[in-house]
Amino acid sequence: MDNLARLAEDHIAAAREAEHGRSAELLLHDGPLRQSLIALAEGFELDEHEAPTAGALLVLRGRVRLTAPGGDVELAEHQFAAIPQERHGLTAIQDAAVLLTTVTGI
Repeated sequence: MDNLARLAEDHIAAAREAEHGRSAELLLHDGPLRQSLIALAEGFELDEHEAPTAGALLVLRGRVRLTAPGGDVELAEHQFAAIPQERHGLTAIQDAAVLLTTVTGI
């Protein structure tokens, strides 16, 4: 198993270089369970998208804003939150890497 801290740093570096300001890797795909590492360079975002069946976001590095019509949540390193059950987006307040855990169907 790879070291998450090292993967986070590698993906943040890749996001800084990427035109779209992000880098991602699917780490685990086991039936309906998925875990992905997503890195965003400061000021970049993941556009609003549909919610998975269930999910949680853990910030490994940096700061992010999880945006949703029901209210935004700012998260710093080592903080986590459930993914809202509505359309939502993610913005990097600082260069950031997050671990996204989702259940896509049952």
